[in-house]
Amino acid sequence: MPQKTLGLADPQAMVIAEAAAGVVERIGMPEGRIPLAEVTIYLALAPKSNRAYEAINRALEDVQNKTVKPVPAPLRSTGAVGYKYPHDDPKGILKQRYAELDSRYYQPSDHGFEKTLQERLRLIREILEG
Repeated sequence: MPQKTLGLADPQAMVIAEAAAGVVERIGMPEGRIPLAEVTIYLALAPKSNRAYEAINRALEDVQNKTVKPVPAPLRSTGAVGYKYPHDDPKGILKQRYAELDSRYYQPSDHGFEKTLQERLRLIREILEG
């Protein structure tokens, strides 16, 4: 059965849930019922996505099936010949081969923050694939 998660559709959800748990731990009950109610409502209304869960499962399957290719030589160490330092580029990414993949593991949904990630991924692909 697929994992039920908010995931990257609302990446702050985990932070908010953890913060609520910490508040309840510090103040105890019955006052803790208020932050629990707040976080429950927040999580219930947040957009949902299990795309990260699906991506890691696909990647692990490739590892288990030994279909993962080696990391490109220029990326194996910071002193490697041929490595281009993307931090110095105004876009933060340079056209170079970062991985030898037969598939793309993460495929963002149109839900919540994943719309933003989808656009970032499109722009990155434009740079990498020309």
